[in-house]
Amino acid sequence: MSEPRSAPTVGQVVLGRRLQDLRERRGLKREEAARLLRVAPATIRRMETAEVALKVPYVQLLLKAYGVPDGEADAFVELTEEANRPGWWQRFHDILPDWFSMYVSLEGAAALLRAYEPHFVPGLLQTEEYARSVMIAGAVGQASPEDIERHVALRMQRQSLLTREDAPRFWVIMDETVLRRPVGDSPDVMRGQIDRLLEAAALPQVTIQVAEFSSGHHPGTYGPFVIFRFAVPELPDMVYSEYLTGAVYLDARPEVATHLEVMDRMAAQAATAQRTKEILKDVRKEL
Repeated sequence: MSEPRSAPTVGQVVLGRRLQDLRERRGLKREEAARLLRVAPATIRRMETAEVALKVPYVQLLLKAYGVPDGEADAFVELTEEANRPGWWQRFHDILPDWFSMYVSLEGAAALLRAYEPHFVPGLLQTEEYARSVMIAGAVGQASPEDIERHVALRMQRQSLLTREDAPRFWVIMDETVLRRPVGDSPDVMRGQIDRLLEAAALPQVTIQVAEFSSGHHPGTYGPFVIFRFAVPELPDMVYSEYLTGAVYLDARPEVATHLEVMDRMAAQAATAQRTKEILKDVRKEL
């Protein structure tokens, strides 16, 4: 059988969908592909949905059966080997929940991330001190000081995403509550965090908007969510919504379309990016 693992890389998701497309174009059912490998049809489904790692010998047999030319098959196998390599974040497997491992993989592959955050500064924009304070407050006795430092280190490493050469566009809307609720034992924590937001707002690929109290109720007040958009056609827009002990990933078109509409309406109602910079400066003076 193919080897299971905690969460797929984006590369495995893409290649799984390409395998499904090749099979369907060939006019083969999963049962027929399964007989070629002498496995259960469920194994083919799990390969195509990236629920298991892609074994190179299996991939080679399927590509031959699907009529893929040798040159293209060799390139596909190379991509398979690359996709099967552990992501950098898997070094944190001891503290990284399976449901969030997929998020980090998607985050690194996205061309655009749009986020709504009603409670905290998004992880990609947090300072180390702010992140540590949030982690300590939310530990509820379930994380040791060592685990908390590992979580902080993971969060800080994720932030290199915004300064890499092919950085994605990051567009976030935060409720004013995020700026008004103190985090940390000292005002210095919030001062440093506001400074970090001002620095991030100056990056060309980062847009920050604040939904002010004075703007009233808006359609996103139910909870935080993130919308991913990718450059590869095999990956549709995807929505990530987190709750206390897990998260859900949505890619059904009606659900994604609803979240996109809500995000657009919030962006129109929130303070502009330029106005947000002034709000951040005013809050900084008050601290």
